[in-house]
Parts: sequence; structure tokens; C-alpha cells
Amino acid sequence: MALPTLTPAAARQHLEQGALLIDIRTADEHARERIAQARHLPLERLLAGTDGALPAGRNVIFHCRSGQRTRQQAAALAACAPGAAYVLEGGLDGWKQAGLPVLRDAAQPLELQRQVQIAAGSMIVLGTVLGATLTPWLYLLPGFIGCGLVFAGVSGFCGLARLLMKMPWNRRQAA
Repeated sequence: MALPTLTPAAARQHLEQGALLIDIRTADEHARERIAQARHLPLERLLAGTDGALPAGRNVIFHCRSGQRTRQQAAALAACAPGAAYVLEGGLDGWKQAGLPVLRDAAQPLELQRQVQIAAGSMIVLGTVLGATLTPWLYLLPGFIGCGLVFAGVSGFCGLARLLMKMPWNRRQAA
């Protein structure tokens, strides 16, 4: 089931008429950049029903960063909404492209997923360069990182993400 989309301008009008804007992104994504009127309710908690029901009688507009997560989970999100439900077209990125205001906190660390991408990519490049210049044994590093990424994708467990969560800049954000 696809939820109807609202352009950012139409979503803003719905908000002025009492609609509820729900940000389904993770806590680290929400902390760094968000729409001021949005209530943060991560997708996992929303689908698990651990945050209570959404208020009856109010239209609900769901958003993520680009709109892809909300489109993929449309049927489940529609089931969580007590009334009319919509998806913000283009998500947070579409909201910004429309020139609408967002709150940014640059003091917050980058989203954990981006930190994993930066760390894994850097280790792959480093291992490849060092393997080509010093010893072929160092090609094991990019191979190991690649295997770790495949394992993370298959199992849902990412050791690198767990390690990065323990870094001082991420512990400060979690506290």
C-alpha cells in the first residue's frame, strides 16, 4: 500500500492545520538535523508500538531523510496512523530544497552509518595503497573490511558500528 505524498509546501499547510509530522529516522540522524515541528519517533519503535498510539483525529505526515524509507515502509506506517497518513515528498532533503527551515546542530557527530562508510572506505583505500607500495600482505585489510561489510549486511550486526559507538564523540551524543 502506497501512502499519498505531500510536497513540502503542502505538508507545511497541513502542519498549520494541525497535522502531526513524524520523523522516523534514527536518533543520531535526528539530533544533527531536523525539522523543528517534527516529533521524533524512530521507525523501529513506531513499528514495535512501544511509544503508544499516535493521537486520533490528526493527519500524520511521515518523513525520513530522502523519502525512501517512508515509501518502503508505507503499509506499516499507514497501519500505525489512526487517520489520514502521508509521506513528505523528498523527506528532509526535499524540505530543505524547498527553502523551508531546519534546525542543525553541527556539534552532534555525523550519523553512525556515515561514520561506518568513512571508516570502512578509508581502511579499504589505505590497505590497497599500502598493499601496492609496501607488501601484498596488506591487501588482507581491504579483504577483511569487505568481508565485515558483507557479514554486517547479511546478519544485521556491524562490529565497526559497535566500535564507533564507543568512541568519545559518540558517547557524548548518547549521554
